[in-house]
Amino acid sequence: MSLALVYSRTNDGIHAPQVIVEVDLSAGLPALSIVGLPETAVKESKDRVRAAILNSRFEFPNNRITINLAPADIPKDGGRFDLPIALGILAASGQIPEQSLSDYEFIGELSLGGKLRKVKGVLPTAFATDKEQRSLFVPEENADEASLISSLPVYTANHLLKITEHLKDTQRLSPYERVNIDNATKYSIDLNEVKGQFQAKRALEIAAAGAHNMLMIGPPGTGKTMLATRLATILPPMTDEEALESATVASISHQGFEYQQWGQRPIRDPHHTSSGVALVGGGAQVRPGEISLAHNGILFLDELTEFDRKVLEVLREPLETGKITISRAARQATYPARFQLIAAMNPCPQGYDCDLKDNCQCSLEQQRRYRSKLSAPFLDRIDLQIEVPRLSRQDLQRPEHSDSSETVRKRVIVARERQQLRQEKANRFLSNKQIEQYCQLSPQDEVLIAQVLEKFKLSARAYHRILKVARTIADLAGSEEIQTVHLSEAVSYRSMDRLIAAQAPASS
Repeated sequence: MSLALVYSRTNDGIHAPQVIVEVDLSAGLPALSIVGLPETAVKESKDRVRAAILNSRFEFPNNRITINLAPADIPKDGGRFDLPIALGILAASGQIPEQSLSDYEFIGELSLGGKLRKVKGVLPTAFATDKEQRSLFVPEENADEASLISSLPVYTANHLLKITEHLKDTQRLSPYERVNIDNATKYSIDLNEVKGQFQAKRALEIAAAGAHNMLMIGPPGTGKTMLATRLATILPPMTDEEALESATVASISHQGFEYQQWGQRPIRDPHHTSSGVALVGGGAQVRPGEISLAHNGILFLDELTEFDRKVLEVLREPLETGKITISRAARQATYPARFQLIAAMNPCPQGYDCDLKDNCQCSLEQQRRYRSKLSAPFLDRIDLQIEVPRLSRQDLQRPEHSDSSETVRKRVIVARERQQLRQEKANRFLSNKQIEQYCQLSPQDEVLIAQVLEKFKLSARAYHRILKVARTIADLAGSEEIQTVHLSEAVSYRSMDRLIAAQAPASS
């Protein structure tokens, strides 16, 4: 047999299209060439494969070897094709039976001694392999990740020899059995550690209950970061579908996926010097950015106004759609980006002595210029905008008796369950049609919201955001209808609108 076919897969965004490794041995001077749009790491595999085959006590064919990675129009990168290339050469040269390869797919990088090394992007490969009803061979370090697809038979080995013995039926391997771990997140922090700030804690509970975006405005040292880091402690647990989506994005990223992270909501807090590409993804080899790595989790942007305005503007579309499409000349990739944005900022440039009222040394023009770093369309997409004022010495010294994270989390879970039964999604993701259906107001409340829209010059998007927040507040209260008290509280969480309106000229 001078021709062998081996099934493998490459990464294309969060997808794993099939790659058929075709190996042909022909007469001619000894040479090895790889075609099919291989990138540098794939081209270099010929040296790794040659050394691995020889050091595994096999014979390397003294022929002209042509390796085609089909289809030829999809770029292939990384060392994942080392294993299928090596098996293809061994099958084409008759050292292992070629027919034994048809029921399996293979990925793995080879060392010069024939050992298998960990690769990235295994989870999308496992998902796609399962759909084809084949079994998957992966390196030992990737076995836990691949076995997250429970219906997929996963085989693992630490050396090329063990795989060839299995294929030759001399020493069969058993399918890998996943070891279940306790992935219930245990936090060392608690919401009741935050002194005072009862309105902020209430807003944080509403944000968790409805998956709403939230902006905290206050001087340094008032607890904004403490509040943001404790949001994860009150969020409901991830569903299996959400966990699989988040794990898939992590699997194809530079950092890879750790099995111990399964079922834990991702928390990303990029520095304010991050570029737009770092946030939304991209690069020469398109990779997911921070917003995709935060999929089904939290994206915390501290010192929001220190981010470049153009960087923040790129968040507008994914905040609305829950996904990001990155287009390059050679390829296009779409990544999920349904994250919960939590941001914090100072009320003015100087910030330190500002109490959000009269004690501020900045002029109105300085404050206006500072807040203009955030565009109105960007602010419209943030449901909750709250003030976090400085606490008095008495408040700091007073014992804290607020609810614990576990207590708040139980209320959040009940509210989320109510939303799932009603519309099968969190309130933040309600469509305009669903808002009309589930966020109806009484005639008196219609007059109230009309006055608010006129006073603060709010857009239709901000109006819808207020209704969604009011719906969440009603769900927390166990109410089927949005009442005046719920709507009034939702309106109170538009601090940025009030601050901007207060600075507007009187003639406006």
